[in-house]
Amino acid sequence: MTTPFDRELVRGSAEVFRAKRLELSTLEIPAGRGWTPLHERIGAALEDHPQGIGDVITMLVTVQAILDELPPSPAANRVSAFNELYLKITRRVDGALVTGVNQPEFLELLDVEFAKRYFDALNLWNDDNEDTPDVWEVLFKRAADTRMSRLAAAMLGVNAHINHDLALALIGTWNELGAPEPEDEVIHPDYLLVNEIFYQEIPPLRRGFSTAWQRDLDEFVGPLDDWSQRMLVTVTRARAWDQARRLWLLRHDTDDFEQARRTMDRAASLLAEWAIVGDRLVSDAGGGWRFLRKLFGRRRPPTRPVRSLSSR
Repeated sequence: MTTPFDRELVRGSAEVFRAKRLELSTLEIPAGRGWTPLHERIGAALEDHPQGIGDVITMLVTVQAILDELPPSPAANRVSAFNELYLKITRRVDGALVTGVNQPEFLELLDVEFAKRYFDALNLWNDDNEDTPDVWEVLFKRAADTRMSRLAAAMLGVNAHINHDLALALIGTWNELGAPEPEDEVIHPDYLLVNEIFYQEIPPLRRGFSTAWQRDLDEFVGPLDDWSQRMLVTVTRARAWDQARRLWLLRHDTDDFEQARRTMDRAASLLAEWAIVGDRLVSDAGGGWRFLRKLFGRRRPPTRPVRSLSSR
């Protein structure tokens, strides 16, 4: 039985999510969108949509080079952290297309549709367009925020791309190839293959993005954070598939589809702001952690002198 779409409930949820997000942060959009003086280069790089996964990789490489030139310093731009992660994952997906998937056409088209959402968000932001999805705005306006760790910045991009873009990319793919049946055993396994790529790539990339004290903490908790991030990828990508299924039923109703998309966007943007609060707490705790480690972690307990038999 299909649950009917409740327009008023969805609209009300969108407004609540937006209000809660603004309670957490009222950060203004920086002058020049934070990308001065490279607006024209970004616009030129995003002028055309990719046609295949090779085009996606080429565009990501070009965008990476531009982002790495932006303030606050070479390779310190926070959007570049996500772009670097995204490029790494896309190259792995490209390799998977020739090493044995059920439907290479599906996986490549999904990758292209996925990338289009990210490139479109970059372009909207670059054009000072208010239609930039809220969840991408959370990251983009903090491009020069060095208080936020590169690790958190990369995770903000992953949040936007999976919790907002992925369901829309699935819709775009199904519009071309047709939606799979609920019991599909061909396309869905290819979709899940990307989970495995995330599992393999996220841990080393996470450690590469971490600060020194975050690496200490990573070592302290052992495999726990690797396990938790595997679970996070599994749950969020499964949820994106389910969201796409629900959105698919609304594809012929432009107003309802857009309202559902907006609610999805604002829920993801609220999650992003919570993640930033968490990153601040973790970063602020770093000084105390380093002090305690210095005080206790590397000190050996004094050894008791060995008393000779003659002194007994």
